Amino acid sequence: MSADSTRAKVGHGLARILGIKLDYRNEMGRDNDSRVTQGESVFSVESADDYVEQEPTVAEWFRDHLPSGQQFLQYCRSLFPFTTWIHRYNLQWLIGDLIAGITVGAVVVPQGMAYAQLATLPAQYGLYSSFMGVLIYWFFATSKDITIGPVAVLSTVTGNVLIKVQDKTHNRFDPQDVAGALAIIGGAIVCFLGVTRLGWLVDFISLAAISAFMTGSALNIAVGQIPTMMGITGFSTRDSTYKVVINILKHLGRTKLDAAMGLTALFMLYAIRSAATHGSKRFPNRRKAFFYMSTLRTIFVILLYTLISWLVNRHHRSKPKFKILGPVPRGFKDAKVPYVTTDMISSFAGDLPATVIVLLIEHISIAKSFGRVNNYQINPSQELVAIGVTNLLGPFLGAYPATGSFSRTAIKSKAGVRTPFAGVITAIVVLIALYGLTAVFFYIPQASLSGVIIHAVLDLITPPNTVYQFWRISPLEVIIFFAGVLVTVFSSIENGVYTTISVSAALLLYRVFKARGRFLGRVKVHSVVGDRIIRGNEPKYGTTSGNTRRPNTDDNGLETRNIFLPIDHHDGTNPRIALQTPYPGVFMYRFSEGYNYPNANHYLDYMVHTIFQQTRRTNPMSYPKKGDRPWNDPGPRHSKDLYQEDDRPTLKAIILDFSSVNNVDITSIQHLIDVRNQLDRYVSPEMVEWHFAHINNRWTKRALASAGFGYPKISSQDDGFHRWKPVFSVAELGGIDSAAEAAEYGFNRAEAKRHSRSRSRAHADNDIEDGQVTRRDFHATADGDRSSSQDSVDKTLKSSRAYAQPAGKSVVVQGLNRPSFHMDLTSALQSAIANIERYEDGRPPVASREEIIGGATSN
Repeated sequence: MSADSTRAKVGHGLARILGIKLDYRNEMGRDNDSRVTQGESVFSVESADDYVEQEPTVAEWFRDHLPSGQQFLQYCRSLFPFTTWIHRYNLQWLIGDLIAGITVGAVVVPQGMAYAQLATLPAQYGLYSSFMGVLIYWFFATSKDITIGPVAVLSTVTGNVLIKVQDKTHNRFDPQDVAGALAIIGGAIVCFLGVTRLGWLVDFISLAAISAFMTGSALNIAVGQIPTMMGITGFSTRDSTYKVVINILKHLGRTKLDAAMGLTALFMLYAIRSAATHGSKRFPNRRKAFFYMSTLRTIFVILLYTLISWLVNRHHRSKPKFKILGPVPRGFKDAKVPYVTTDMISSFAGDLPATVIVLLIEHISIAKSFGRVNNYQINPSQELVAIGVTNLLGPFLGAYPATGSFSRTAIKSKAGVRTPFAGVITAIVVLIALYGLTAVFFYIPQASLSGVIIHAVLDLITPPNTVYQFWRISPLEVIIFFAGVLVTVFSSIENGVYTTISVSAALLLYRVFKARGRFLGRVKVHSVVGDRIIRGNEPKYGTTSGNTRRPNTDDNGLETRNIFLPIDHHDGTNPRIALQTPYPGVFMYRFSEGYNYPNANHYLDYMVHTIFQQTRRTNPMSYPKKGDRPWNDPGPRHSKDLYQEDDRPTLKAIILDFSSVNNVDITSIQHLIDVRNQLDRYVSPEMVEWHFAHINNRWTKRALASAGFGYPKISSQDDGFHRWKPVFSVAELGGIDSAAEAAEYGFNRAEAKRHSRSRSRAHADNDIEDGQVTRRDFHATADGDRSSSQDSVDKTLKSSRAYAQPAGKSVVVQGLNRPSFHMDLTSALQSAIANIERYEDGRPPVASREEIIGGATSN
């Protein structure tokens, strides 16, 4: 006894014990599958192969979703993408990586120290984060352009967390320890999402939310750096943006000499960039030189103002004329095992979601953007692994939370980076700075660093033209954009992040819950090429032969076809087109946003309401007595008004367009069953036919079939199994006699003959030159070659696998056991009309008006 039969017997035994009815559907009133083709099909199944569609099984679902051994090995290898390209590394790649790595390294050193100030940490911690980010990332990278390290927004969020923790715990924890713990916990969460391949969760964050977050954060950071750039003190720069602006205006008179170092540095940064941009346009052949001039402007300005600061303050180290960076330890003096406790984690647990979101948003959005620009695809889940591992290991050398940087990634991309290995070059540059330039860092003016920060973050503001394009695409999302920016300005970056994501999710849910279907109408259209209408006797588009006529033509010989459009023209089609009802009593209904439990009730309520408005009850006498009528349908006031002239049709069939539906659930199917029962009572003693078009998922078919859809339902008034008249779609299986294969065979045969003839002619010419044959022999040989080559061509083509299929065979496209599931709306409508006409031909006559009125009066 086989294992399958044993499992089947055990399963059937358990079903009997538990009272589970396995054959509860009793499809089409049949006893077994042999009666699946009993119906009288419009397409004779004798001329085609039968096909019974098998339902998916739970075991099949597990096989599709559980990885095999080979897939598990591929997953393990995908965790280290560098293994796919490192063995092909070459000198040309190395040159590109050297240039890009050194360029980015020259930028990341001053930016790292500046961003550490935003995190309320000493400058060296920015260098630690920069080193670990670029050193670790290349092992896990799927993007060659991304540079991981300290960034302005995440540094600001980290600084806010550190300040809150210090206030909450009364300085019980060192800020460096809290920053390391925040990096480890946030990195662990992100790494888990990446390892479990949940990177698709990032797609829930809309572009409007990302743009609002970046714009609001840039404004918050830039405004917060103005007091340091101007040398103004006496108030907190961590307040809401609008409060900081007010305080700046109040204390503007307290500006110090720092403003000279900050404002001029900011002006010089913009001046160099503008000059480089203008020069690259004026002298295109020197564009590369101007690019490096623009890229290295930050390091040039920092070195220049460091030199000025040294000249001014070299004799006043204890009391400098303006604020300077101060001592920076040499090397990794703060490397240690991170200190993490449950009390420390609980102190910043409330800010953890915002930190994780910022980690994800900036990195993934940048990686996707540059992947599209440079024509490669990233793996979002693998990028999360890279971020997670970087933040897990970084605190061992003193790093704080780090993620992808937009400005450094843009520089790296334009510098011609070839592989992620460029990060190692950047790490070497940072390492040299840590061990050889710390003495120089002492004199860097704080105001100049603030100018560098302001210059970097202002590029993150969404330009007005981009906002206008958002407005043209989706006005509602522009409202979300401004809401996020305003909340960030008047509250905090964290609240701005929560606002944009929450409102975007609410908008998505609203669109899903309030999705509204559309009733479709039919209209005949003609195809127009240039300024003429295609006629039925013209060859098909793309063919050279005129033997194939177009099947659908009108009385004038013009090609026609039916299309189905929303009756209300809500899709923007010409409202002057008068759409025809598909057929009296037949309704086509299209879902717009999927069909699941959130929107099932809204969809079907609208559908039923419209059907009741446009049809009449099939039997006005369905309630013999007044007391039988429900309270919500009391009927007319007088019995004589029960039968009135009503030219509305009775409901015959409903065709549902499932082109936008991929999955259904128990709730949505139950709603469909309830509506079917409701409409069956409405058309009693008849029954409504249900047809479905464009079902793209086997599990959706299984769910519908389990609910009794997909095949004719037998009425209790029927004497037995009645014959139905479905319409099936068939397709050519292939073979030499099929139209497509015949055309290809003819083309290939002609090409083969031509090549064979040219080869024979070339061979004969060579023989003549060698003096091996006479002229007479040449003609005989050429003729023999020509005939033999033709035979060879025929044998080769006939023996080819491409033409070895049965000739002229047709098969049904979908299963004969699901006659109410159709490939398109046309076949669904044809099947519905065929069954309606078949049923009406054999239906008994309807009672007369006098009989109906008399029966109502007697009751």
